[in-house]
Amino acid sequence: MKRNSSISEDNEFTFTPLVVLELAKDTHRETIEWLIQRIEGRKHLGGAHFNIRPLDDQVENSKVYLVGASWRRLLLGAEALGFVKEYQDGSMRAFTYQNKEDYKYFSDDNDFLTMAERQFIIKRELENLRAVNETTVPGHPQVKLYPGKSIIRRLQTSGILIQLYPLHDGAELKKLSFIWYGRLKLAFQPLDDIQKYFGQNIALYFAFLEYFTIALFPMAVIGVPYYLFAWEDYDKYIVFATFNLLWSTIVLEVWKRWCAKLSYSWGTLTMKREFEEPRPGFHGKLGLNPATGRKEPTYPTYKRQMRIYLISMPFVCLSLYTCLCVMMVYFRLEKWASTYNEEVQSAFSTALLFFPSVLYVVVIEIMNRIYRYAAEYLTSWENHRLESSYQNHLIVKVLVFNFTNCFASLFYIAFVLQDMKLLRQNLAALLITSQILNQFVESLLPYWLQKRRNRKVKQKLRISSVKKELPLTDQIKLEGDMDTYLGTFDDYLELFQQFGYVSLFSCVYPLAAILAVLNNVAEVYSDALKMCRVFKRPFSEPAADMGVWMLAFEIMGVISVMTNCALIGLSPQVKGLFQENNIELVLLVVGIEHILLALKFILAFAISDIPSDIHNKLARLEFESIEALKQKQMKEADESLAKEQEQEHEEKKRSR
Repeated sequence: MKRNSSISEDNEFTFTPLVVLELAKDTHRETIEWLIQRIEGRKHLGGAHFNIRPLDDQVENSKVYLVGASWRRLLLGAEALGFVKEYQDGSMRAFTYQNKEDYKYFSDDNDFLTMAERQFIIKRELENLRAVNETTVPGHPQVKLYPGKSIIRRLQTSGILIQLYPLHDGAELKKLSFIWYGRLKLAFQPLDDIQKYFGQNIALYFAFLEYFTIALFPMAVIGVPYYLFAWEDYDKYIVFATFNLLWSTIVLEVWKRWCAKLSYSWGTLTMKREFEEPRPGFHGKLGLNPATGRKEPTYPTYKRQMRIYLISMPFVCLSLYTCLCVMMVYFRLEKWASTYNEEVQSAFSTALLFFPSVLYVVVIEIMNRIYRYAAEYLTSWENHRLESSYQNHLIVKVLVFNFTNCFASLFYIAFVLQDMKLLRQNLAALLITSQILNQFVESLLPYWLQKRRNRKVKQKLRISSVKKELPLTDQIKLEGDMDTYLGTFDDYLELFQQFGYVSLFSCVYPLAAILAVLNNVAEVYSDALKMCRVFKRPFSEPAADMGVWMLAFEIMGVISVMTNCALIGLSPQVKGLFQENNIELVLLVVGIEHILLALKFILAFAISDIPSDIHNKLARLEFESIEALKQKQMKEADESLAKEQEQEHEEKKRSR
């Protein structure tokens, strides 16, 4: 989407809009002029040195602005943010503007940096615009500032800045849509194209979704015939449980290696992490950060800990207790339905047997969503300074609740009631119903709402549906009305639940794997459609791995080892060997479980997270960096020595 709207005052480049900035309608003119001045100002004067244009030049005091930058400014931004690019020798190295010609595929036609990377540079540089001497936002004296405060973040929290989002590239989006989800085909996803358009964070999610789907195939291949030929044999699951142990142990270790390979090729494995800035919502008394020397809000750690341990933790415990109470109500309904069916023996009573499970799944999904909002509010109220800390606390809260809410009934049926028939029925209802609800709520409903919204906007703007390319103004109005993509949290959470259903109890319901495969194939298409057509384009975010989600999946893998060992111990084949001594059976199961866990950790240690070829490339790059530093120091030392000798020679000449 290269639209030429105007030429910069320096005639350095054709202005290409990359990012949309929308201010509130009641924003004062003084505020707008001050913000434009800071965005266009030179770097050494505290500006961003970007170009900014109103969306409609004819409308005075417009509240929607387009932000772009010259090619040289973008390259300098790439260097400042530590972008890693492929060198002429094939290695991945941090980009430097001085040596730009030494990088593979470098050219001056703007293709060296993807549009997603250029938009990310603008976002980060705008966020790094800081107050210098301002104590308030000009035109809004109630909005306080202090030296070092991010201007953009303050405008966002005060409601002055309504939206800041990157523009879609119509041509590239159409091309990506066609090869990604535009046709039904058995093929891998275009991960490199997804990464170039949406960034590494989103591309890694789709890579994991694809990998997890492929990893489920062995379970599905074994599970389908096992299910067909042992339908009523609920007790003969020992073989499948043993295979489950091996599968859940190996699948995550192999993913780490593939993830490292992808991250290296995308330039994020060796990318240096920036110093993390405080969250926009973080508040407190103004103080001095000892690490950066900047003034920023400070909040006592003990107050945050008090909020966590005295408010948040009791709330989480109360929520878990509520989950258990709802679970016991479900079992009462299950018992009532079973008793009613035994007394009546009709088609209606047989169908009624599935009603408690389906109702329970719907209640679980509703409780999960209500709790999610409560957890977000509590985590925000805890006032975490960093976004990473906020995300970690939120994920822990949500995972603990979701695990209890989704899996407590399965554990109760398996190890208290020891009813494998009911366990199979409950797992099938949970898996199938949750998949249908998630597809509807996360994909179909938002898509329908967005299509309806687009139709209304097009009618209002009198846009014909046959137009192949919209004018820039109409495109921005359509995109501005789209929902904001809130990140991969919900997507990873859905895969986490699915991984739990398959790894924990699929030995008693072998169809779980094939159902997960079918759901994930549909998920690829629905999520792709959602990213391309339903939400605003999200800003690219560099990522080298799944972050804390990897730890969550590994913990689930450990729990699956314990669960499958316990299920093996409960099988009639094993219990028949210890009819007279249950203590020996328990000790044997616990012993085998510990051995398998030890083997799991040994395997995790033995299998390197980074493939050897990439490890060698990283080692070579580190060696070259050390050698380059030595040569630089030697050169500086030689220059210093030559300068001293020249000074001595000059002094001797003077003395003569």
